[in-house]
Amino acid sequence: MNRRDFIKMTGALAGAGMLSGLPLSALAKENKPTRLKFDSYISDNTGPSRLDNWFLSELEKRAGDQVNIRRYWSASLNRAGEHLAAVRDKTSEMSLISPGYYQAELPVTRGLEWYYRMDRADALQQVCRDVYQEFSPLREEWEQRHRSKVMYWTNWNYAPLITRKPIRSIEDLKGMRIRGYGASTDVIEGLGATAVPVAAPEVYTSLERGVLDGVYGFDFITAVSYKLHEIAPYMTDIGDGPHAPSATIMNLSIWNAMPESLQNICNEIVEEIYAEQYRNVMDSANRLYVKRALDEGAKFHIWSDDQKLAARDLVQPNQTNKWIERVANRARIDGEAMQTLINAAINKHSSSGSLARPEEIALGI
Repeated sequence: MNRRDFIKMTGALAGAGMLSGLPLSALAKENKPTRLKFDSYISDNTGPSRLDNWFLSELEKRAGDQVNIRRYWSASLNRAGEHLAAVRDKTSEMSLISPGYYQAELPVTRGLEWYYRMDRADALQQVCRDVYQEFSPLREEWEQRHRSKVMYWTNWNYAPLITRKPIRSIEDLKGMRIRGYGASTDVIEGLGATAVPVAAPEVYTSLERGVLDGVYGFDFITAVSYKLHEIAPYMTDIGDGPHAPSATIMNLSIWNAMPESLQNICNEIVEEIYAEQYRNVMDSANRLYVKRALDEGAKFHIWSDDQKLAARDLVQPNQTNKWIERVANRARIDGEAMQTLINAAINKHSSSGSLARPEEIALGI
């Protein structure tokens, strides 16, 4: 074959997309960036959003032109309560999911929602990770029922009791009207107050008008962002532990279609989140918002150990048993087996938690 014929043949093969055994369409597809819409019902300055932003920014930085991410905050793409279905049905590819909005759709995950069983939010994140890996009904709820992969577990940090007047003991709560959300209502009612359902945007005016005496189940960073301390300046650690486990998820088929190199980058970043970044991100935010709250007149208090123990006994194990009896049994979930795994994970990780509460930061403890 002469040189001219060889050039013609290779040109024809290239034109047909036969070089390297791949059609050109496949080569183009392989080089096409993975496009992701991250969709959240909360604003970008709230606690979990700070971690999500860190993950997304690191992914963009490390993956370069392998990925293209668009962020939609404050329910700008889907409304609150629609995000689980949106990821499942590929309206968006990634989202933060707070189980309290999806009580019927996430009965197994609700077994992770409780108070007065551990102290530190960074340890709770590790507990959720272990249980997700070890309890197959939890994985199946996300991966089969909702066609989603849990990228990483997160939570809403800490939720002080926020009140118009000082609350030094359980007795001071008797008869008070406290805004509650999801599992937090068990705490309010267990401690003798009345739980009042009020939508988050209406909480400030409800405090201002005296409809509410206080707020519980509102994470610290969001509470300060909403300026609740202007009306209810007393923030109290009642010994309840971390608040509201949540998950950042991705549509499973989108994940499976991603190049292995991009999956590896995601997994690398997730490992860093569990190792220290959740704690670093949340501690930085807590310290920033504690300073802001103090400058604006907030007052912090921590209940005595005796009060904390008394409160715990009023809430647990009643709260956990309530989930087993009213949710797990009806959904044919082995709730006791799940809680056994949770207890083992709590024993394993509790001592490693170190994320300081806002009250500890404010009081210099």
